[in-house]
Amino acid sequence: PVDKGGRRPNGMAQHNGQGGDPSTLFEVVKLGKSAMQSVVDDWIESYKQDRDMALLDLINFFIQCSGCKGTVRIEMFRNMQNAEIIRKMTEEFDEDSGDYPLTIAGPQWKKFRYNFCEFICVLIRQCQYSIIYDEYMMDTVISLLTGLSDSQVRAFRHTSTLAAMKLMTALVNVALNLSINQDNTQRQYEAERNKVAGKRATDKLELLLEKRKELQENQDEIENMMNSIFKGIFVHRYRDAIAEIRAICIEEIGVWMKLYSDAFLNDSYLKYVGWTLHDRQGEVRLKCLKALQTLYTNRGLFPKLELFTNRFKDRIVSMTLDKEYDVAVEAIRLVTLILHGSEDALSNEDCENVYHLVYSAHRPVAVAAGEFLHRKLFSRHDPQAEEALAKRRGRNSPNGNLIRMLVLFFLESELHEHAAYLVDSLWDSSQELLKDWDCMIELLLEEPVQGEEALGDRHESALIELMVCTIRQAAEAHPPVGRGTGKRVLTAKEKKTQIDDKNKLTEHFIIALPMLLSKYQADAEKVANLLQIPQFFDLEVYSSGRMEKHLDALLKQIRLVVEKHTETEVLEACSKTYSILCSEEYTIMNRVDIARSQLIDELTDRFSHSVEDLLQEGDEADDDDIYSVLSSLKKLTAFHNAHDLTKWDLFKNCYRLLKMGIEQGSMPEQIAVQALQCSHYSILWQLVRITEGSPRLILSRLQAFMLLCDLLMIFSHQLTTGSREALQPLVFNPDGTLQSELLSFVLDHVFIDQDDENQSMEGDEEDEANKIEALHKRRNLLAAFSKLIIYDIVDMPAAADIFKHYMKYYNDYGDIIKETLSKTRQTDKIQCAKTLILSLQQLFNELVQDQGPNLDRTSSHVSGIKELARRFALTFGLDQIKTREAVATLHKDGIDFAFKFPNPKGAEYPPTNLAFLEVLCEFSSKLLRQDKKTVHSYLEKFMTEYMMERREDVWLPLIAYRNSLLTGGDEDRMSVTTGSTTSRASTVRSKRGRPPLHKKPIEGMLLPEESGDGSWVMRNDSLQTPGGLQTPQLTSTVLRENPRQAAEHIPDQDSSEPGSEPDFIHKYGAQTPTLLTMQMSWLDQQKMEEVNRKDRGGMNYMKARSGGVRRGLMEDDAEPIFEDVMMSSRGQLEDMNEEFEDTMVIDLPPSRNRRERAELRPDFFDSTAIIEDDSVSLAFCILIFSCDK
Repeated sequence: PVDKGGRRPNGMAQHNGQGGDPSTLFEVVKLGKSAMQSVVDDWIESYKQDRDMALLDLINFFIQCSGCKGTVRIEMFRNMQNAEIIRKMTEEFDEDSGDYPLTIAGPQWKKFRYNFCEFICVLIRQCQYSIIYDEYMMDTVISLLTGLSDSQVRAFRHTSTLAAMKLMTALVNVALNLSINQDNTQRQYEAERNKVAGKRATDKLELLLEKRKELQENQDEIENMMNSIFKGIFVHRYRDAIAEIRAICIEEIGVWMKLYSDAFLNDSYLKYVGWTLHDRQGEVRLKCLKALQTLYTNRGLFPKLELFTNRFKDRIVSMTLDKEYDVAVEAIRLVTLILHGSEDALSNEDCENVYHLVYSAHRPVAVAAGEFLHRKLFSRHDPQAEEALAKRRGRNSPNGNLIRMLVLFFLESELHEHAAYLVDSLWDSSQELLKDWDCMIELLLEEPVQGEEALGDRHESALIELMVCTIRQAAEAHPPVGRGTGKRVLTAKEKKTQIDDKNKLTEHFIIALPMLLSKYQADAEKVANLLQIPQFFDLEVYSSGRMEKHLDALLKQIRLVVEKHTETEVLEACSKTYSILCSEEYTIMNRVDIARSQLIDELTDRFSHSVEDLLQEGDEADDDDIYSVLSSLKKLTAFHNAHDLTKWDLFKNCYRLLKMGIEQGSMPEQIAVQALQCSHYSILWQLVRITEGSPRLILSRLQAFMLLCDLLMIFSHQLTTGSREALQPLVFNPDGTLQSELLSFVLDHVFIDQDDENQSMEGDEEDEANKIEALHKRRNLLAAFSKLIIYDIVDMPAAADIFKHYMKYYNDYGDIIKETLSKTRQTDKIQCAKTLILSLQQLFNELVQDQGPNLDRTSSHVSGIKELARRFALTFGLDQIKTREAVATLHKDGIDFAFKFPNPKGAEYPPTNLAFLEVLCEFSSKLLRQDKKTVHSYLEKFMTEYMMERREDVWLPLIAYRNSLLTGGDEDRMSVTTGSTTSRASTVRSKRGRPPLHKKPIEGMLLPEESGDGSWVMRNDSLQTPGGLQTPQLTSTVLRENPRQAAEHIPDQDSSEPGSEPDFIHKYGAQTPTLLTMQMSWLDQQKMEEVNRKDRGGMNYMKARSGGVRRGLMEDDAEPIFEDVMMSSRGQLEDMNEEFEDTMVIDLPPSRNRRERAELRPDFFDSTAIIEDDSVSLAFCILIFSCDK
């Protein structure tokens, strides 16, 4: 028989015969084609007819929404406890997949989550007047969800927690409505009772009393339901091991406090949000902050939040430096809301912690901090004073004082090179202030009125710098360098705003700029900033607005600036301004070109006469002669950078000066540097004419080395790209000697201690600035040389001397070395790996030279090498397939090095480099499981039976390395129970009546027994080992061998450097000539040798010694047990990569049965219950980019 709902009595849903339409609640909700109201109404109707069958459908709905394939039958529902039903359903999970509806990606399942939550809310809303009070439906549902939330199956726990929290939210709405109805009923009752006796309606009073009593009873029942959910589910799941479950709990409690603040907005509930602010997952911390934002937005709730604010304010302020940028942004917004609600809530120290974030390199953080700064410093709170000031203009306008305050803030922040960052941070919140250029110009040009304090020199410089930054921001409409991933496409509205702003600033500064230059022409810093303004002009205004006289005034001022100044920054600004004004697309080009030519003619004549006088005077030249040559040459060099001055033939006189310096050795260094630069630009411009391209403007400040590196880049093999094969004769490849000299220069001038360079400095105020400047120059040197390595101009093995300094000089050059390593790996993974191991070998040899062959393995020097190896290993990432060949090659070179020199005392002593294997252990985790076996087989070639039996301390490196290759077991499996990996070493249980599941092999991975034909490494499209790169004869990259070793070991005539390509061919060429012609990698050869040994029937003696065969990678695994929900963080991290340390979960005690849970203790803000986590409090570094000008 079939009931009216279309379902069989056993609870199994069936299709209605109309083309397979969905008939279960799960299918209906998943498809989302029906209105949720009608779906719920249908269920309510079936509940009224047969509540057991309807509840069975609802139970199966929750089970199926968890991804379980099982179905609860009517017999199970009537005869079994919830715990037994859940245990039975647990066995119905698909162990091959860890996914379930709430975690499956895709738009359909994302919509399912929304439909799932909506169904629960609509269900409670429709049942709120009768069904939820029948003491059956809600008791059954809450009991089921509580049991599921205690399950060790992650899918059950996650789904039931979400359902319970949404159920609680719906009940909160019901309770709120009941509370409102109670208040209304009470008011009606009081009004009726207060009437005079003759007009009082007794029947109505009785009805109101009865209604009030009924509402109170309903309210009590709803409160009992909410208490059951809160104490039975929330209190335990807000500390769940899974971050997403914790986030659900915190998100919903925020909703409860917002909806029903009278009941929930108190310390008993706020404490859970406060404690979870310390959660280790950014996702959870983010939910906490957003929940609090909804509360602090309502200023009427501030009195109820006062205690919470005082208790957790410090934590919220510290979260503005959270390592997760999204969390930091929301923390700043929350602090801004707190400030808006109460000025006294934050101390000056709290505000200062947020102020400096306006200089953050992460734009959302900086913008949020800018909103806070605007709210604190620039918001006006006196309407009458604001109205009076609004009638004024210019320096006396409301913005006059605010601009002064902004300048003062900028100066006190002591980050004067980052005005662009400050302006960008305030741009969204303070645009009106930042675009008040009239006020800024008046503050700079007009004299102060009586009683007004004049701007000081520092204040004027700061205001000019800020003004130029606002102009740039308005004209370019994108953040400064370092504040964004790239230029985004502007919307139509933004484009119109940009055009309007550009026209506005052009009209203001076309007139004001010549006057500003005239006033400040003697100040190099101010002039250099002001000369940046013309590049943001709409230059058509000069001709369309009949403003040529202002153009002439500007050109006159620029000429005066060039005559007065010799500072490079000022001269380059003048040169760039002329270049912009000379653009061919504008009609003013001819007028500007004439003025520029006149200036260059005058400078060239002065330079020519000065050179003649200097050459004639020779050694007798005085300071005036030298200054005359130097000043005119610096000006011409600055203009030659951006302008083609070939027709003035400056190269001739520069060459004469350099020749005189070489022959006589008396040329001043500054003149030689400027002559080199000018000659450099002359060559570039001639190259531009040949290639008909545009010059690459290189503002060289590092003299000959930088120029040489730039020239090597320009005349490298890339010169012929883009159908320019005709330039092949110009290509220059540095030979080994030149590469060696370049590297020696870098090692001598870059990798030095700061104190060694500044020994002669006194401890004055400029000492720190000098150190920073010196470090900046050294970084430029290293970056220039690293660029040659990246672009394959200098051979990659030369980078070994750079990589080995990664740890020692991490603070100074870590970012450059890391980027070089990343780029070289992209170029050639295998050669990069060989370079890494070469750098470690160099450090090991240096240590052996210093301490002798008997190294102290516990010393800091050995630990330093191991730590460097660990850092190198982390750079290989998590994709072991991509780095497979490179890591295997690295191990091969390391093994060769370790066994290279036998011990001169005899074969019973370890090889002199055997300790290097302990360093090599750091890379074992990056080997695939089957590759570990291959590398171990290669290691066995060097080992003797005697070595295998040794257990003394001197043999520990070999023992440790062998163990690192033999450990690991089989592949860990992903369990749907918790979503974390479960090791085979854990306890195992089998399902009743179910055979072990058989998994399909992972694509692209083979068993060791299958690594012959068909292996991915044998395909034609596999990665090829590139051609041999000869190691240059470098002064410092050669392995510094121990003299004792060299004396005992005399290499053959044909021997080559270990790990090099010739050594590879020499070692394997005679054995496998056919493989070498196929360009097979070392890993392929080892696998082929293993296959050949098996074909000959050979048995690996290591397997014979172990007495058994290890299981293959893809062998069947018994079903793992479900892990405890409240596992320790240490247990969860056993198999995780070190790169994901911040994904640790909260340390929690084991879960308890719901029946054993005690009532909540009133531990309001008990400090012992707070989840401490030092790792979260690590402040993220504010990344400030030093922009070269």
